[in-house]
Amino acid sequence: MAKRRTVAGPELALRALLLPVLALQAVHVRHKALILPEAAGERAGIAGSGPDLRILVLGDSSAAGVGVATQDAALSGQLAKGLADRFRLHWALDAKTGATTRSTLARLAETRPFRVDAAVLALGVNDATRLVRTRRWLADQLRLYDILRRDYGAKRLYVSGMPPLGQFTLLPHPLRWVIGRHAESLDTALQHILSGQPDCTHIRFDLPLEPGLMAEDGFHPGPVIYREWANILAARIARDFAG
Repeated sequence: MAKRRTVAGPELALRALLLPVLALQAVHVRHKALILPEAAGERAGIAGSGPDLRILVLGDSSAAGVGVATQDAALSGQLAKGLADRFRLHWALDAKTGATTRSTLARLAETRPFRVDAAVLALGVNDATRLVRTRRWLADQLRLYDILRRDYGAKRLYVSGMPPLGQFTLLPHPLRWVIGRHAESLDTALQHILSGQPDCTHIRFDLPLEPGLMAEDGFHPGPVIYREWANILAARIARDFAG
């Protein structure tokens, strides 16, 4: 079980002291950031042969494939490719740039549910950059899991961990430090709650973030990272649903 890390009082006090600087830096980053589109292409399909397997990919801009041109090179397309040799895969993508866990809950409330066997979640970066409180974020995550189980029939949930935002050079210090620390805190808390959810798997984000492997904006994955991320997921899903 992961040791739960909470933000200490002195760190919270320092964050409060830095708020004016953080706000100015955040505005500056948004102003100069290169805005990349979501990947083009189909957001649902059937691929492969074998036993039927239904998967929903749910998330933010990383799930939407920002950083590559088409969905074939993005997370959902690469995941479908990785599973198509074992299953007749019915896959669907529901992702939106800027999505938080709470906005995803609101979006699902307006979406007609459909049956899935598993859901892949790529959410949390926008919660981290907005410094959403850990308790509120965890409550939203648990609500989301319950909806996927109850309304979609998901038997397994694969929850992607936070990327190391403290390593993203696009963000200046001290903003990078504050967001990086908050992302670490959220991910540690996430691992803690998932350890008590037997149908959930935390997929640790342990992928190379060298500049040459990132998208042009320096913030989103490039095709190599999407492929490696999908391969990790595909291997775990195939193991869980084998036979």
